[in-house]
Amino acid sequence: MYAVVMTGGKQYKVAPGDTLRVEKLDVPVGGTVELDQVRLVAKDEGVVVDPQALSSAKVIAKVMGQGRLKKIRVFKYKRRKNYHRTIGHRQSYTQLKIQEIQA
Repeated sequence: MYAVVMTGGKQYKVAPGDTLRVEKLDVPVGGTVELDQVRLVAKDEGVVVDPQALSSAKVIAKVMGQGRLKKIRVFKYKRRKNYHRTIGHRQSYTQLKIQEIQA
């Protein structure tokens, strides 16, 4: 059994026992989060994509950690104009462990 959930503007394929990194959520470490924007549920009987049937579906996950990814460098440059800028960015994330899929 697996599901496709949406969080932080991105879609993730999850199954019970999986760990994944999503956009930062304001939940303390050790807490649980319910992901209720379920787009697809695949069971042994078949695949469910009907929005009416998925309105009550949700995925329960446990927060395993919070952190920040490796810094990336962004370099802007315009030739012959003596313009160049370097900036960095570190994206915050929340690491989740999927416990169960309720469909």
